Amino acid sequence: TPTMVKSVIKPRRYFRGRRTSISSKKSCLSSNSGYRNYSLYVSRVLKEVVPERAISSCTVNIMNTLIDDIFERISEEAHHLMCSQKRCTLTPKDIQKAVYLLLPRKLAKYAVAFGDGAVDRYVHS
Repeated sequence: TPTMVKSVIKPRRYFRGRRTSISSKKSCLSSNSGYRNYSLYVSRVLKEVVPERAISSCTVNIMNTLIDDIFERISEEAHHLMCSQKRCTLTPKDIQKAVYLLLPRKLAKYAVAFGDGAVDRYVHS
């Protein structure tokens, strides 16, 4: 009967050109289609630096856009550096050089230092 067939066949949807069932697991990136949300981190850093201050949702959205834009620029510049050296692997040196190229001198120095510290803490935890 037609009703029995409908209950057995799983509904399908298209995902990046492939057909997958709805019951299959979604990756983190596929659920937000490339949009990253840093609002939780912005709030945490603000509370750590200035505990008595708050931040509006509009300001959080602006900060989120700013962080996303900087991330995109650094990753594109690192990709260009990798390709110009005819390599297929992105190294930490490429990211550091991209940061030094894109950010002002003192800010780049601090960004690389804090980035190295964060990677060291992650590796040794």
